[in-house]
Order: sequence, then C-alpha cells, then structure tokens
Amino acid sequence: MATNDEFRALMSGFPSGVAVLTSVGPGGAPAGLTCSSLCSVSLDPPVLLACVRSGSPTLEALLRFRGFAVNMLHEDARTTSELFSSGAPDRFDRVAWQPAEDSGLPHLVDQAHTVADCEVFSSKVVGDHTVVFGGVRRVRPLTSEPPRPLVYGLSRYTGWPPR
Repeated sequence: MATNDEFRALMSGFPSGVAVLTSVGPGGAPAGLTCSSLCSVSLDPPVLLACVRSGSPTLEALLRFRGFAVNMLHEDARTTSELFSSGAPDRFDRVAWQPAEDSGLPHLVDQAHTVADCEVFSSKVVGDHTVVFGGVRRVRPLTSEPPRPLVYGLSRYTGWPPR
C-alpha cells in the first residue's frame, strides 16, 4: 500500500477545477466547503459525484437537506477557495451569496462562473471520505463570457487556460 505522502504526491500532479459545495444547515444557516474532488458520472440522467471528508459539518448539512449547490469558482476566486477550506465560521459573512429562488441553496454569485443545484441521490463512505452522488437539477451560468475556471495542482492555483 502506498504511503500517505506518496499518494499526496501522486494526486498533486493531477490538477483539478475548484468548486465550493454549499447547502443549508440547521436552522437554515448556510454551510459550505471547498472541493476539488468532483467529477461527472452520467450525462443521462445528469449526475455528478463529490468526495467530502466524513465528519464535515457541510457533509452533514447536505445529507440532511438532501441537496447541495456546486459553485464552480472562476480564476479570480482563490481567496474564496482558501476561505472555504479554512473552516472559518464567518465565511458566509465574508462573501457575496444569495439563496436560489427555487431550492434555497446558497449561490456564491461573485466568486463562481456557474452554479449547479443538485439533489442527493445516494452516498457511500470510502475511507476517510464520503462519496456523494448528486442529480443535477439546474445549471445557472453567472456570466455571459466563456468560463475561466480556477484550477489547483502541484500545491498552487492558476486560471484555465493560464494567462
């Protein structure tokens, strides 16, 4: 079995787009975390998966609410990625967001280029993470320009394509 350091080195060489998963927690409070473990599962029906650290309060919120938003961050949203990976309790006070009209899911309106609202289909614990399968119910582009996503790999951020 590979060591944790060997596995980290392997995965750091596989750059990924960066998203913030958001949901609704107890009492209607917004919950969210940075996620780069996200991928498409099926086109018909549209399903994606996200891997979230087991024990995360955001994971608990999205499983309880049975829904989550995938906020695909744009290239200038590095500080938002860092904020939502920090666990800071006031993170939603420090970014612009609004609840989606139909779902109530928090959308990061200034930091994302696109948001997808998802319904939790199922989840499975694998090691120290939980794989959450989400049926994509709505996709909302937040810009009319082509997306310029934020990318993370080799322990650094960049835009795509790089400037």
